[in-house]
Amino acid sequence: MPKIVLFGATGYTGRLTAEVLTARGTSPVLAGRNAAALEKLATDLGGAPTAVADVTDPASVRALLRRGDVLVTTVGPFLRHGRPALDAAISAGAHYIDSTGEGPFIRSVFEHDDQARTAGSALLTAFGFDYVPGNLAAALALRAAPAATRADIGYFMDHLGTSGGTRASMAGMLFEPGFALRGGRVVPQVSGAHLRSFDVAGADRTGVSIPGSEHFALTRSYPQLRRIDVFLGLPLLAAHGLRAGSQLAAIAAKSGALKQVLDGALGRIVKGSTGGPGAGSLGRTRSRVVAEARDDAGKILSSVTLEGGDPYTFTAAMLAWAADTALGGGLLDTGALGPVDAFGLDALQTAALDAGWTRHTATPPTSS
Repeated sequence: MPKIVLFGATGYTGRLTAEVLTARGTSPVLAGRNAAALEKLATDLGGAPTAVADVTDPASVRALLRRGDVLVTTVGPFLRHGRPALDAAISAGAHYIDSTGEGPFIRSVFEHDDQARTAGSALLTAFGFDYVPGNLAAALALRAAPAATRADIGYFMDHLGTSGGTRASMAGMLFEPGFALRGGRVVPQVSGAHLRSFDVAGADRTGVSIPGSEHFALTRSYPQLRRIDVFLGLPLLAAHGLRAGSQLAAIAAKSGALKQVLDGALGRIVKGSTGGPGAGSLGRTRSRVVAEARDDAGKILSSVTLEGGDPYTFTAAMLAWAADTALGGGLLDTGALGPVDAFGLDALQTAALDAGWTRHTATPPTSS
């Protein structure tokens, strides 16, 4: 019988996801490299099967899966550790869902579209706060403005710390190429290449451009799109700092030897799996995602804002919902999929609302 396998279950995001799956009445196989930690988590959850697997032994990851299974992986940084789980899912003919926010890894998942279709697998990458709400908000804006050819999406958070895994992922992306959608094609673009402001709950907030899943996913459902930009909200000084740092990193990355040295140094300094924000920090956090559908001249035709709590709780909720839905036969297609074409816009919106988010639509739309 097909099952859900949660790989990286004892990490910060993994544990949150295991708790949500258990609350939904699902008993996933808890997988990871530390048998004792897995057994403790299983006991804490009231009993669940466990399996030891390690990305340094790809065969152990492949042994977790059978055809029709659903693999949820939170093992990051994904650029460093993500490939064995992706390969294992395709090889087994299993469905794959990950929590990455790393643009270059997202791109690599979409590059496996043909292999996944042949295997009968669905690949759902970045299926958490990175980057489900941006896909959802943009799709809702585009539904209201079907003539739009451009989408601008901004992610904004208040009062949140980060987990060790998140910090390690951010460090791992520093020397990797970014991208954007131009003329209907994904093209290289340095992260931080553009800064712009968004109206976020009546306040002007700065965003700096980053690579996301929207660049690949949205054009599948909305092929008329010619330009997509995704932005991360930061204070103005920090945004300029990220922009300058990304440009310097792009120069350094041209030297393979220097990139290797700097990557190694960052790996020693920034550790993954070191825990994450406590309950107090999570409770204070508010997140907002703004999507603007624009025409060729840049006029805003429709704007949608989604608002919710902390990104980690949302990520766990969406990973668990996607896994349960996939296991129950709710996927609409196979191959590398975005959130909308995987489940449909209405089902995705319902899942986000059930996770505690709300939707706000700007009426009438503004222009700039």
